[in-house]
Amino acid sequence: MNILLTGGAGFIGRWVALRLLNEGHQVWIVDDLSNGQESNLNEFRQHPGLKDFIHGDIKDEALLENLFNEVKFDICYHLGASINVQDSIDDPRTTFNNDTVGTFFVMEQCRKHWVKVVFMSTCMVYDRCTDEAGITELHPTKPASPYAGAKIAAENMVLSYYYAYGLPTVVIRPFNTYGPFQKTGGEGGVVAIFINNKLAGKDVSIYGEGTQTRDLLFVEDCARFVVDAGFSDKVDGQIVNAGLGRDISVNDLALLIIGDSSRIKHVEHIHPQSEIQKLLCNYGKAKELLGWEPLVSLEEGIRRTEAWIQEGLAHTH
Repeated sequence: MNILLTGGAGFIGRWVALRLLNEGHQVWIVDDLSNGQESNLNEFRQHPGLKDFIHGDIKDEALLENLFNEVKFDICYHLGASINVQDSIDDPRTTFNNDTVGTFFVMEQCRKHWVKVVFMSTCMVYDRCTDEAGITELHPTKPASPYAGAKIAAENMVLSYYYAYGLPTVVIRPFNTYGPFQKTGGEGGVVAIFINNKLAGKDVSIYGEGTQTRDLLFVEDCARFVVDAGFSDKVDGQIVNAGLGRDISVNDLALLIIGDSSRIKHVEHIHPQSEIQKLLCNYGKAKELLGWEPLVSLEEGIRRTEAWIQEGLAHTH
């Protein structure tokens, strides 16, 4: 199939691209590289299935129009977005324009050309988890940051195209995804930052008490979920979660990764109002509709991520 992937040079996008290419599809990637890196695609840049990498912005309507007129797409995986919670609090405009307005522009092309849309949302739209059964798709939302607010606005837009026009669309809400190719600096995820600091011999800093929990999904499990959502009509018009179904406090995660409590420090939280105290995914719907479940345990995922970061450090020194 002909597939458009926005944000394909990003962390998750890169793994989605690889999976689509391995499955034999033709892939076009649009990414403005504000968050992604072209080097993420090095491994398969020569792959015959990778038709084009377009360094461009989804807010550029002319660019999108030309692309959709040129290529008859079957599916659009829309992952391109501003994803940093803190940035969205400091500069809500950029996040709103990229995540909500940008999504509208993508939706309009998909409507005109009748292209299925898989919209990448986030677990950050949810209110805190209240019981051990985990967060289902019916759990209340609570946009605690402009990032979450922009994503909920975009989700509603995407679903409205299903109800108003019958366009096949699906909203997916993966939980905290980690793994190789995630940034290890301040922009990265907690797992990548902790491992990087461990290997660099630095202490790790935890915001706030560290009692907040995360449900951590290995990126290859996430990419398989994303891709599967595009190829199943059972999820059209649906919101679907994916996660590990196990949560861990940030304190316990730090200890698991670094193994030495004397190297773990607590610092004041920058944006405590946007912290979600407990995140635990119930992925029953994904299992039922897509036959999807995670295959990589937290321990194994951390091991693979550490090996990848270690390899990167070996190359730079």
